[in-house]
Amino acid sequence: MSPVLPSRFFALSGLAALALAGSLANALAQPLTVVELFTSQGCSSCPPANANLIKVKDRPGVLALSFNVTYWDYLGWKDTFGKQEFTQRQVSYEPSLGHDGPFTPQVVVNGHADVVGAAPGEIEHLIAATAKTGGPSLALEGGKVAIGAGAAPGGHADVWLVRYTKGVVEVPVARGENTGRTLPHANVVHALTKLGSWSGDAKTLDLPAASGGLSTAVLVQSPGGGPILAAAAN
Repeated sequence: MSPVLPSRFFALSGLAALALAGSLANALAQPLTVVELFTSQGCSSCPPANANLIKVKDRPGVLALSFNVTYWDYLGWKDTFGKQEFTQRQVSYEPSLGHDGPFTPQVVVNGHADVVGAAPGEIEHLIAATAKTGGPSLALEGGKVAIGAGAAPGGHADVWLVRYTKGVVEVPVARGENTGRTLPHANVVHALTKLGSWSGDAKTLDLPAASGGLSTAVLVQSPGGGPILAAAAN
């Protein structure tokens, strides 16, 4: 025989469901601000920017990511997180940002504004000055990426899968410009993969399972280093 539950149980359950729905709606209504730091363990100017990214990584509405590049490896220390695809991502940003080539440190917010990021408050000021893009809704759930309908500038956008280590990782550096230092890194990216494309219609893509304890983020972005239209993270 099933137990008889008091009416207040159903009332509370209904309120909980409404609260959950409201939280989800708020999350979808408030786009994430994506803050990308391009950094290198072989760059003596980078530690202050690393530290500044740590200060904003837990801010509500902010997705902070560290992309370690490879072009300083020749100075004597091979960056332990550096990958060529991260270097290429930075290179793709530079023409639209008005730069002749990549440099470190560099912080790019929402794909369309940048700053060095080493001075106190620089990243915070850029976040405040950069409007969030009113892109499509984006949700990660049940092994799927659900992208809502919306305007795709130029007719299409890329969908990127980012795998990263959430939190701070300390790396001792034995050679190069930072010899003898232990450098903190926030939300280190380990993999960047193109999942597919989005043309403005609602779309669902398969989301591969993460491994090794990595966290997941998905970015919908105009091609060729363009603005980030939407972002979500688990």
